[in-house]
Amino acid sequence: MDALGDPDPEVRDSYPYAVLDTWIRRGVIDGDRRLALGDLMAERFTDPRIQARTFAPLVLKMIVSQGCLRPEWLGAFAAWYRSETDLRGRDDKLRWLHAVAHGADLLGACGLRAEVDPEPLLGLAAERLLATTDYLFAEREDDRLAKAVALVLTRPGLTPDRSTAWLSEIGAALAPYERGPMPAWASNTVRTLRALYVLADLGVSADRDGHPLPLSCGNAVRSQVAAVLRPLLP
Repeated sequence: MDALGDPDPEVRDSYPYAVLDTWIRRGVIDGDRRLALGDLMAERFTDPRIQARTFAPLVLKMIVSQGCLRPEWLGAFAAWYRSETDLRGRDDKLRWLHAVAHGADLLGACGLRAEVDPEPLLGLAAERLLATTDYLFAEREDDRLAKAVALVLTRPGLTPDRSTAWLSEIGAALAPYERGPMPAWASNTVRTLRALYVLADLGVSADRDGHPLPLSCGNAVRSQVAAVLRPLLP
């Protein structure tokens, strides 16, 4: 597993990652070993190496998608995702880092699990968007995060209020930028909400070629997203 934190992108992002993904999906790595691997990845959220931190959610997403999830993994992930400051999509030497996008993939996978309360995940997405940063999403992080939120919003039982409450804080944070320059975090947030609006209209699939599922309260989500974005239109 050391290869998944290696600074060489050819070591980290090719053979070991692909093999691990295949073995997890095919059940070559059984339940006990998946749990042990998940524990190791959860520990990596506090690793000093940025590439180790940002590849941990990718592996956890594989594991969670196969039905394994410990509450402590979710806690470790949330603590990291809301506070990570190195949001670069790519680095000249390390190549793909993608903290926001990789974290979004795990957030979406957790959001599909029946044992996970969806509302804290929506709040976590809002915290990630509202955290101050000078990094402007340049590698489709907005699309990945919007997809994750949309997956959470497909959960049965969500009411219109529960589906949209997380947008209130975002609307309040964006209100001062109805006129004048917009900081990077605000631009990132606006672009993510635009992508979410489209998914609320068309539906979302966890798989690239899968059948899109409707959001449980898609009309309410579209309406509230529009209410947040409308004052920002020129």
